[in-house]
Amino acid sequence: MKIIDFVDTLAREGELMAEAAEQAGTDALVPTCPDWRVTDLLRHTGAVHRWAAGYVGGRVMEPGPFPDTPELTGPELLAWFREGHAALVRTLAEAPADVECWTFLPTAPSPLGFWARRQAHETTVHRFDAQAASGVPFSAVTPRFAEDGVDELLTGFHARSRSRVRSAEPRVVRIRATDTGAVWTVHLSQEPPRTVRGDTDGPADLDLTGEAAWLYAALWNRLPLTGTGDGRDDTDHPLARLWTETSPII
Repeated sequence: MKIIDFVDTLAREGELMAEAAEQAGTDALVPTCPDWRVTDLLRHTGAVHRWAAGYVGGRVMEPGPFPDTPELTGPELLAWFREGHAALVRTLAEAPADVECWTFLPTAPSPLGFWARRQAHETTVHRFDAQAASGVPFSAVTPRFAEDGVDELLTGFHARSRSRVRSAEPRVVRIRATDTGAVWTVHLSQEPPRTVRGDTDGPADLDLTGEAAWLYAALWNRLPLTGTGDGRDDTDHPLARLWTETSPII
């Protein structure tokens, strides 16, 4: 996907998130983020948006803390969220393609590409959370964007040493998107997961098969690992439980 596609997605998803949060009310519980209310969701995502915009807009080369969040609720908190979201979209849209700044995933194509991609997925996943709080089903994402989000999760986040997805014995999980044809083979061990794009020789200990949008939401732990393409319910599979228990990323 092109950088402008990610920026456009970020713009749209932030609006959808704000609308869902407003519908739910800032005191509503967020079932996909235990112990959070919509207030926490808006404060977290609003801080992340400002944090990201600071790196790109300020060309900051070293990691720093999230900005403080205001003790706002209700309409004032929604306005604060919308303000930060709009500023991030504007910063990414206006930044030069060769801007240099800090990034934190090993798969970043460029600093601008990294932040546009990361914030598009950050906001989409938290839009799922806002819609869950408002009691409506997640609205759709495109197969291409969903495939990219699975790829970022597997080859980016869970390639890092801080990933807690570990197995005492070597195990293989194969993930297949039926609508885009994308395949990932994830090798689990006592080390960080190693993901290979494409099918590899040999059987898998767990096959997760479904449309890219379902894989995206399920692997980001916003839907249960059920409804696989062959009709099985894999939620009780030991590796599915391992993923559910150790992979969550807020």
